[in-house]
Amino acid sequence: MFSQAWNKYLPIIKILLKRTPNGDQTLDMNKTDFERAAGGRKAKFTFNVALHKGRIQNITSPPPVAKELATILQEDEMTRKLVREFDYEFSMNSSFQLLIKNMTPPAEPVIQATGGESNSETVAE
Repeated sequence: MFSQAWNKYLPIIKILLKRTPNGDQTLDMNKTDFERAAGGRKAKFTFNVALHKGRIQNITSPPPVAKELATILQEDEMTRKLVREFDYEFSMNSSFQLLIKNMTPPAEPVIQATGGESNSETVAE
């Protein structure tokens, strides 16, 4: 039902997914794209879902608009790799703004052990 609308925005969503390590990303979308896709039926357009390893985590019965977003992301090769590698939170508000957050915990810093003291003395001639 909403796949045509999501496919329209997919190229921009790809770019925003790549940018999420630098901060949250917002995409302003056209309300009529989604209303047209709903075909005049009453539909809930607002949602807040978390994707972990590419699967919706935080709600058991997401609205169709959120479910189809997850499906579209899994169908595209590049976005499938991203959503399986990182954890994302997607939310859409009543102004049809899609907010994308990278929720992947930061990697633990790697501490390198030194094998001993380095000898930095120079011999004077």
